[in-house]
Amino acid sequence: MRLAILLATLIALSAWGEAQAAPRPGSEPDLERFRAMYKELVETNTTASNGDCTLAAQKMAARLKTAGFPDQDVTVFTAPGFPKNGGLVAVYPGKDLEAKAVLMLAHLDVVEAKREDWTRDPFILVEEGGYFYGRGASDDKAQAAIWVDNLIRYRQEGFKPKRTIKMALTCGEESGGPLNGAAWLMANRRQLIDAAFALNEGGKGQLDARGAHIANTVEAGEKTSQSFSLEVTNPGGHSSVPMPDNAIYRLTDALEKIRAYEFPVMINDANGAYLSRMSKVVGGEQGAAMQAVVANPKDAGAGALLSKDPGLNTMLRTTCVATMLSAGHAMNALPQRASATINCRIFPGVTRQAVQTKLEQLIGDPQVTVSKITLSRGEPAGGAAPLTTQVLGPIEAVSAQIWPGVPVIPYLLPAATDATALIAGGIPTYGVSGIFADPDGGHIHGLNERVRVSSVYEGREFLYRLVKLYAMN
Repeated sequence: MRLAILLATLIALSAWGEAQAAPRPGSEPDLERFRAMYKELVETNTTASNGDCTLAAQKMAARLKTAGFPDQDVTVFTAPGFPKNGGLVAVYPGKDLEAKAVLMLAHLDVVEAKREDWTRDPFILVEEGGYFYGRGASDDKAQAAIWVDNLIRYRQEGFKPKRTIKMALTCGEESGGPLNGAAWLMANRRQLIDAAFALNEGGKGQLDARGAHIANTVEAGEKTSQSFSLEVTNPGGHSSVPMPDNAIYRLTDALEKIRAYEFPVMINDANGAYLSRMSKVVGGEQGAAMQAVVANPKDAGAGALLSKDPGLNTMLRTTCVATMLSAGHAMNALPQRASATINCRIFPGVTRQAVQTKLEQLIGDPQVTVSKITLSRGEPAGGAAPLTTQVLGPIEAVSAQIWPGVPVIPYLLPAATDATALIAGGIPTYGVSGIFADPDGGHIHGLNERVRVSSVYEGREFLYRLVKLYAMN
């Protein structure tokens, strides 16, 4: 019965979409309000070093209250001892008190950015050449601004949803530091964000080099991020008397062994669905290899061919890479300590301990200690949230309205997001944004982060319609 109702709703929505000429994304009269919110978020520094997520949350809360949201439906929260790591939860009540809510999730914090390294000021939203530039312009303040905009639009038009719509904007997703806002809410204010499922970052559209839409991807699973510290200690000595046992050399040997190792190919529902569907899009030798590795993950030839593509390689397996290095204490002294940080992106279902054990086996040197660097999200859930027809169907329906003929493709996110905390607590969470990215990914986490202006506006319209459809069922 539930499936029949869903299908009927999708058919009705499709007919409505065909009968009503959809506005060009970005042409609505309330566009300037959205741009102002987006600009305000990007220009509010929310880095871990000297930013203030609480300030960003307060600014968005003020906009909701100006739009008519009552105080009881807007909550700015902070964890004890973390006054600048706060967030915002907002509620748009539904008519059916028995129906669980749909949660819109995004993070306010951003990766560090140094002005001297960027072409433009990273904390000024710049529109240039068809792109928005700025730290967080894509990750993740575009989606955060869209969620706030959604709530205001629904209220202004008098939308009466069946399900309650909730929004959580949190801090700590990027830093991996002592506080993760999503995990803190799950542990301390679960009732504020409890929902049937959540929509989050992680899924986005893919553009080709010419800007053509290739696929609208939906994150159906993600890897776990875990950093490990490798450390060698040594008595040291005078550099004029070199010793065979050198801490830097031992550490270098360990890093070379890790560099040479490739974790085995693994296939689950998320990356299997991506490879199966994308094989029909790309075709040729690569498409055949995608089909072959889904059928047999041990197909060495197919796996080797796909692994040449860094994006596919990381989707196929656990990866570990050196990211930081420190050694020695003086130019004229043998090193007493050498250390490195190895960041691993762990395939769903594989434990952090299993990866640590493998690193220790690879290194094979008891003088090189391997230890986990504590993260704030905790141990992940054993698997991904199930991508059901009830979840995927509306995504496909709305996507077809806005981008006819562009396939919707589930995939495995090589990175980790706040979905980890929610899934572990029993709230299925899916990455979907409708914001299409260039092949370079928009320089996320790098210099001169950018996103196409048209992509932000299309994503805004996509998510507005999508959440509305979920809330009607």
